[in-house]
Amino acid sequence: MSPVSVAAIDLGASSGRVMVGDVGPGHLELRAVARFANEVVTLQGGLHWDPLELYRHALSGLWTAASQSPDGLGSVAVDSWAVDYALMRDDRMLGVPFHYRDERTTAGVERIHARVSPAELYARNGLQFLPFNTIYQLAVDPLVADADRMLLIPDLVGYWLTGRSATELTNASTTGLLDPRTGAWDLDLVGRAGLSPAILTDLVAPGDTLGPVTREVGERIGAPGLDVTVVGSHDTASAVVGVPMQTDDAAYISCGTWGLVGVELDAPVMTEDARAANFTNEGGVDGRTRFLTNVMGTWLLSETLRQWQSEGDSVALPDILRAAADVTDDVPVFDVQDPRFMPPGDMPTRIADWCAERGVRAPAGKAALVRSIVESLAQAFAAALDQAEKLSGRTIRVVHVVGGGSLNHLLCQATADRSGRPVLAGPVEATALGNVLVQARALGAVGGTLEDMRALIAATHDLVRFTPRS
Repeated sequence: MSPVSVAAIDLGASSGRVMVGDVGPGHLELRAVARFANEVVTLQGGLHWDPLELYRHALSGLWTAASQSPDGLGSVAVDSWAVDYALMRDDRMLGVPFHYRDERTTAGVERIHARVSPAELYARNGLQFLPFNTIYQLAVDPLVADADRMLLIPDLVGYWLTGRSATELTNASTTGLLDPRTGAWDLDLVGRAGLSPAILTDLVAPGDTLGPVTREVGERIGAPGLDVTVVGSHDTASAVVGVPMQTDDAAYISCGTWGLVGVELDAPVMTEDARAANFTNEGGVDGRTRFLTNVMGTWLLSETLRQWQSEGDSVALPDILRAAADVTDDVPVFDVQDPRFMPPGDMPTRIADWCAERGVRAPAGKAALVRSIVESLAQAFAAALDQAEKLSGRTIRVVHVVGGGSLNHLLCQATADRSGRPVLAGPVEATALGNVLVQARALGAVGGTLEDMRALIAATHDLVRFTPRS
């Protein structure tokens, strides 16, 4: 097996990056060649994304990646956040893709549940209830009738790169339109939702080749004929590949804007208890099931800092976390899953309101507020871990925290303390690692199972251990 260099376009809900992975037997090295912001665009019609700007940054990053790889790039792959999409007609987008936090989704929930009950919906798609799931968004999108296909965000970028329309399986599993047992579109459900099957494209799986980049793209990035490989295009699917789990008693928390808490299974768990607990069955690489639940993540911290900055106080996250670690007084633990915390806005006031409504004393001062957020997130993570263990029948003895949240040592320690389980933090770039490893395996640079790839990550990356304190 010969080493290869591959590029990962990794688009998160708050930022994007282009990473280059150098991969071979016993070797795994990752470097960033481009980082850029992914900011909400507020228009009169609501909250939107700017995929054209993201694509521009991605092409620029690919040019840098190609120019810095003397032996050339073996391939490139795209992953991003889930559920959001672009509607297409011919070669053009219809409108600007909506942001999943836009308030329009409430009407979509009502419309779908009037046609398919929540219990039946879960029995068919195994998907946790989130008001922004794709099925709800499409139900209230006035442009659906004019579209000839729907492309999820990473599939949209893949189409622009290659000219081929397809939907990757792990991301398709987040739409609410896929049968997790068969891995195929549920066309009966599509029809009952009032949608046309014609908007759905062929499904492709991680490891497939989407196609070579177009001539125009190849010239633009200086890599003619570069292949686009399919990976777990839902960023959490790639992140779970990048979790260095070594035993079957491990759980993961992919912690960024959201905290995805769960375990990896061989088959979905579509029981009524799982539905009541709001656990989801999303597709994983190599046919695995990501049995998890969405917990509010570092969104609460980033929105709190954004609010303070808008008021003229430029607080840096590392500084305020250090101050929060020194807080010795008790702080309130609030429900981070309360819907009021979903939209952008004034989080400190919303937290104070939550406390006031329950006769709880609100945190006094910025450090105490941040400590309250951290402890509340950790408590929600701990509760989700207990539920994952009970619902899956899988004993959880160790927890891996990957993503940006792995750098928040206060949160990692609080999660260990509140869950009563040791936490292993890292790697921070688990998503990109999972992306490049699936590419490298498709190119023959590494072999074996997911467990083999995770062993390579464990051998090449240092993890930080947090032991529960009494």
